[in-house]
This record gives sequence, C-alpha cells and structure tokens, in this order.
Amino acid sequence: MSLTVPADLITRAQEGPIGDAEFVDCVRTSLPYAWEVVSDVAARSGDGVAEHAVPPPSETERGQLLRALASDAIRGALERHFGVKLAFQNCHRVAAFPPAAVDGAGYREFVSPRAQIRNQTPELRDC
Repeated sequence: MSLTVPADLITRAQEGPIGDAEFVDCVRTSLPYAWEVVSDVAARSGDGVAEHAVPPPSETERGQLLRALASDAIRGALERHFGVKLAFQNCHRVAAFPPAAVDGAGYREFVSPRAQIRNQTPELRDC
C-alpha cells in the first residue's frame, strides 16, 4: 500500500474532491522518508538545482521514495506544495528545480538519457 489513509479521508474522497493540503498531509505522514528528501531538496533549490544522492538507509525508505516519485498524483501534489519541479533518476537520486529552470540546460541534462546511463554504477544496479 502506498499511503496510510484515514477512514474519514477515504470516505470524503469517495463522495467528492479533496484538496491538495489534505492529500499532501497524508503523503507527509505516510511516507516520512520521501517527505524528508523532497522537502530538503525543495528548500535548497532556491534559484538553481538541489540534489539528493544518498542511498536510502533501508528497503522501507527506498520504497517510500519510489512510491512518492512514481505516482503522478503524489509527485504532482509535492511539486505544487513545494513550488518546484522534481526530477528522479533512480532509487535515490532526486533533484528539485525551480519551475523557471525546467527549460534550462541543467534540467535537460539531469533528465537526459546520458545522465541516466552515467548514473548506473554497478553498486546501484539493484535499486
């Protein structure tokens, strides 16, 4: 399961839309490691890029990061909440870019096939 969702939030979601604030709070409490990584890179991004490139301490944390960044809904809510564009290369390499930098060379390089290939070292193949 990706998120631990309170029963009242599930009921409200079945009845109609829920706001980003409630959803983001659910993500924050359900995926604390992913929240920590994303909030850190978002806070450090400022006018440029901020990266996190430290492998997660366990499979639990790795799973949290993968779920947060692989889900369009979660990733989109985090991007809106923090006001950044998130980029993801593997099980631990995450970057935050200010929205204005998405058209820039730094973003294009981070999301390029070349950068993805260069980031595939033998010790990361199983991530």
